[in-house]
Amino acid sequence: MPGAVVPTVRIQAEDFDVAAEIARLTKGRADIGAVVTFSGLCRDEAGRLSALELEHYPGMAEAEIARIAGEATERWPLQGLTVIHRHGKVRPGENIVLVVAASAHRQAAFEAANFLMDYLKSRAPFWKKEHHGDGSEGGWVDAKESDDKAASRWRQAASKRK
Repeated sequence: MPGAVVPTVRIQAEDFDVAAEIARLTKGRADIGAVVTFSGLCRDEAGRLSALELEHYPGMAEAEIARIAGEATERWPLQGLTVIHRHGKVRPGENIVLVVAASAHRQAAFEAANFLMDYLKSRAPFWKKEHHGDGSEGGWVDAKESDDKAASRWRQAASKRK
């Protein structure tokens, strides 16, 4: 039943284990036919970046991500949903974000994961600062127009359903 799933949302400094998170979500479940995961990693930007520093407003970030995760459970018939986002300094090659969407069927899991990632890239209350390989501190990373455009399709789809 859509909306009955209570999403797991965590914001943490510690790394996470993708396989362990999938196992946690699916353990003992025979009703899940599809699990879609997205894990985002920190890039080195062609050797220029030594770390990406992510800041958030504790409490507000969790509540806002929980709100949008709840929206995903209303839009799609999910059996489980986990969203993890790291904060603090993240080095190239390390995990930043994880979305795990579980459903009886693949399409709902794919769409829910895509919806959440579009939201996390464009609207989640995180601020990113670059740290360069030469030791200098870079600036705050601006939002990308392409991320906003990707997220806009979900707003358009919601307005068409009304």
